Amino acid sequence: MTALAGSERLALAAAALVGVQVGAATVASRYALLVTDPVSLAFMRYAIGVLSLLPFVLAGPRPNFAGRDLLPMAALGIVQFAFLILLLNVGLTLIPAGRAALVFSAFPLLTMLLAAALRRERMTARKTAGVGLTMLGVAIALGDRVRGGGGLVGEALVFAAAFCGALCSVLYRPYLQRYAALPVAAFAMTATVAFLAVAGVLRGGLTNPLQMPARPLAAVVFIGLSSGLAYFVLLWAYARTTPTRVAMFQALAPLTATALGVAVLGETVTAYFLAGLATVAAGLVIALGGNVATTR
Repeated sequence: MTALAGSERLALAAAALVGVQVGAATVASRYALLVTDPVSLAFMRYAIGVLSLLPFVLAGPRPNFAGRDLLPMAALGIVQFAFLILLLNVGLTLIPAGRAALVFSAFPLLTMLLAAALRRERMTARKTAGVGLTMLGVAIALGDRVRGGGGLVGEALVFAAAFCGALCSVLYRPYLQRYAALPVAAFAMTATVAFLAVAGVLRGGLTNPLQMPARPLAAVVFIGLSSGLAYFVLLWAYARTTPTRVAMFQALAPLTATALGVAVLGETVTAYFLAGLATVAAGLVIALGGNVATTR
């Protein structure tokens, strides 16, 4: 077993931070959606994210994007944010949130399979076992929340959302080898904001944030600022380790959301949650303990 390099350890820590942020943003989004709609929330979220990144982009060297790379990077941003969120939100109207979180936990498995199919990463027995354990840990942690009504359509939509995220995780790497993560993040997020603005106008308009109550608006600001930082950190991590290793930490998102439910909403810590948390941790240790196997 080879010890992880310092830059990769930082990348994995960054991936873990993003997993926690996604869980926290999910809880905040539920609160904000009491007074707005999914398209408006996504637009405000990523508009704030772009604004939070813009000063750092302007302070750094001017990005010299090749013309042939602009459309693919914009498309990756739109798929990773607009399409993924749309599919996930519609799926959540058809199946319980717990089951949706379980289906979405296929994200790292899909990432590993796509990376192997595109020769970006090699599958290993250790990595496969680790990914499987993290998915099992999510299932255990959610416990009874996985049960409920709904059907294949909702599950298929959530699975499609996970596929969108996995595909972008793999396809971003060539652009991150050519350009710095910060300008790529700002450009892709700007493309998403433009797309969501058009979508919002076509569906009848967007929520005016100035008309929102203070607390939901504060939740939106938190989501936007943390999303801007998280997206930059995510791309920075993609440039320094394999897509599967980064994606595995998405298992922390439903665990974080559950933990916040305990801390903020007074929910009870269950044996399911503690057992699931231990299983996810075991999966991460197993998968991250082996050598890095990538195709550069």
